Amino acid sequence: MKSTVKAFAILAVVVLAAFPMYAGGKKTSLDTPTISCAPGSTGTSINVSVIAGASGMPAGFSVQWMLQSELDANGGIWPADSVVDPSFSSFCKASFSGNASGYNFAIRAGMGKTVTVGDVIYDTPGASSACSNTPLSCGQTYAFRAFAHATSTLGRSEFSNTTSCSTIACTSDSGCTYTQGYWKTHGPIPTGNNGNEWPVSSLDLGSVTYTDLEMLSIFNTPAAGNGLISLAHQLMAAKLNVADGADDSAIAGTIAAADTLIGSLVAPPVGAGSLSNSATSALVGALTNYNEGATGPGHCQ
Repeated sequence: MKSTVKAFAILAVVVLAAFPMYAGGKKTSLDTPTISCAPGSTGTSINVSVIAGASGMPAGFSVQWMLQSELDANGGIWPADSVVDPSFSSFCKASFSGNASGYNFAIRAGMGKTVTVGDVIYDTPGASSACSNTPLSCGQTYAFRAFAHATSTLGRSEFSNTTSCSTIACTSDSGCTYTQGYWKTHGPIPTGNNGNEWPVSSLDLGSVTYTDLEMLSIFNTPAAGNGLISLAHQLMAAKLNVADGADDSAIAGTIAAADTLIGSLVAPPVGAGSLSNSATSALVGALTNYNEGATGPGHCQ
């Protein structure tokens, strides 16, 4: 009898060690989501889908990524997610909040959400990242994993599976394109060791002319749900690419349509103009694809 009781005790310890969310006889953590590659990746961004487990992701989720080559060099072991480890230069993470009003990252059981990882995180409502201005590198494979955020009653989930997804190849041709993140950090007040690479000192958005410093102030203003700002970011990047010598045959019509939509509106923080995301999303998507190399001459290496 004693040996039987002891065997059950050992079994209970093993089960709780393997499934800590059921410690104490009840669920204590959210179920683990799954992550997979999604269509639509460009030269500087990758789309990934995060699918909720049986408990859903009511508070949203986080995605982490790094170059597959760096992960492989570390034996497939990820760095501690709470620590910035300089030995992993490509490691980064983004949070997609399910708690903020009006955002759509509260996911029900078995449902999923596709997010774009790259410098477009900067303009994604409900998303935050320390590297939101940093595009991915073209022609590279990245590893991704995710977890569901904790709620008031359940702890965060375990990490999902690791999946590998790739950006499209770079182009070595002249007249290629750069992203908004590149132009923002290579402008009239460059960051780090960068120089000012802007080919012009002013641009028109709609019928309004902006100086280079005014353009930089717009680049440095998160969209926060204002479609005019997100449109201005991608339109400025596209116009800088064209002024820098990129072929505009794939984007000229979109640029003209964006200028027409903007009209006399003045983009924040220079002015107080605004547009709905529904009015600008198609134009923003087309301009982003051009700047990131999915269309047009391709992204510069």
